Amino acid sequence: MHRLFIVALRAGIVAAIMAGLFGQIVVIPTTAADEVDRFPPYAPFATPYVTVAILGVACVQVALVAVWMLLAMVRRGAIFTPLAFRWVDTIIGSSVVATLLALGVTGHLALAQIPTPDDGMEVIGALGAAMVSVGVGAAFAMLMVIMRSLLRKATDLETEMAEVV
Repeated sequence: MHRLFIVALRAGIVAAIMAGLFGQIVVIPTTAADEVDRFPPYAPFATPYVTVAILGVACVQVALVAVWMLLAMVRRGAIFTPLAFRWVDTIIGSSVVATLLALGVTGHLALAQIPTPDDGMEVIGALGAAMVSVGVGAAFAMLMVIMRSLLRKATDLETEMAEVV
């Protein structure tokens, strides 16, 4: 892979991780506090939902670190080694955890009696967003499992070619 692409991808990863940290420290808690101030019946839901949101962002950050490590392996020409599977498994695991968090939110929104303000915002919109998040997360996890199997085949072929040569 061209060195410029790796540098650009790493810059994007750093930017995404920093944006995630800003979201975890500032945006998520502030938004939750503002919503509770605007509609006090949300108060019992603020802490659990903030926690889940921060954990969801952390899952993305873990996956980004794993991608960083895979990029380093590509640059060294060592992507077809067993160590690469650990990082791909980390991406799969973090996406599964994030999907399970979204599934928990979906279940809670579907089953709990959550009060809604009279400004037209309904829980159904949040439920729809949570359901879409579950679908996207599951699809991404399945895609990564397929990519892992392709990496396995490529690694096996690389090993076989090294033995022949």
